[in-house]
Amino acid sequence: MLAQLDSLKTEALATLDTLSDEAALESFRIDYLGKKGKLTALSAGMRDVSPDLKKEVGAKLNEVREAITGGLTSRQEALQSAKDAASVAGIDLSLPGRPGSGVGTLHPLTQIRDLAVRTLRRVGFTLADGPEIETEWHCFDALNTPADHPARNESDTFYLPDGRLLRTHTSSVQIRTMETAKSLPIRVIAPGAAYRRDEIDATHLSVFNQIEALYVDKDVSLADLKGTLEFFFREVFGPKTVVRFRPHFFPFTEPSFEIDVKLEAKGKEARWIEIAGCGMVDPAVFAEVSKKRGDTLFDPEQVTGFAFGMGLDRLAMILHGISDIRHLIENDARFLQQF
Repeated sequence: MLAQLDSLKTEALATLDTLSDEAALESFRIDYLGKKGKLTALSAGMRDVSPDLKKEVGAKLNEVREAITGGLTSRQEALQSAKDAASVAGIDLSLPGRPGSGVGTLHPLTQIRDLAVRTLRRVGFTLADGPEIETEWHCFDALNTPADHPARNESDTFYLPDGRLLRTHTSSVQIRTMETAKSLPIRVIAPGAAYRRDEIDATHLSVFNQIEALYVDKDVSLADLKGTLEFFFREVFGPKTVVRFRPHFFPFTEPSFEIDVKLEAKGKEARWIEIAGCGMVDPAVFAEVSKKRGDTLFDPEQVTGFAFGMGLDRLAMILHGISDIRHLIENDARFLQQF
């Protein structure tokens, strides 16, 4: 069998030198290394080799397999190199490129995320991250969301067979941050993807991008929240941007507010656009986190905090006048080259 293997190796390597295209290489691979190939057939003969020769024959078998596989790879690379050289034959590669040709830019979602992160970092916020596959406790229970809340229905949320779910907001990162915090204050922002069972249309996607913020300390006030958000939106939309807070309800904040900004497009009448939600962290959230931690760092009688969140997709649409959210995920170069 040793002689057969040596002969097969010599034959295979000699054959490789004669092959000149990809189809021939694939045919060679099947002929020698496939399930019914020549080397496979010889390998099956190992069961008939005497015990005292099995080690030597096995080593030779591996040697031949590696030689054929390596020769095949080398031949493929040589043919590809020849193909690449032929494709640029007659082209002077030393010629300078055309100015601006082929230069890309960041995706508009990346641009708005980076702007949001830079702006909030200037007022002391740091980045936090968490898993996109979450537990119900982190996504709902710890955020004071009752069991009968519509967001917990399977018609609204993507549940996994083991009971976990795709997070419906990045608020779960706020809970994880408090769960592991060593001291106060906490001042974090959490940009990332969120998932909901929304019908896809001009203003909705089943996966979208959010940025949420949390600030917890002694004596954090509603004035701190209002000042932070007014600063943020004026940095994003311009120093003359008017911001309005409307009373609202969220399970995890009390009091809660919807935030509108007044936008003035050239040639059009100014109008209010709803853009984010916010509020003071509900004491029930602090109580639930404290119960999980087993200490008093987040004692609702001692600490206060605010939270806010908004869709980055919506920010990008408003900032650039994008009429259909689906443009942000279609990878159409005609659309993206505008940014």
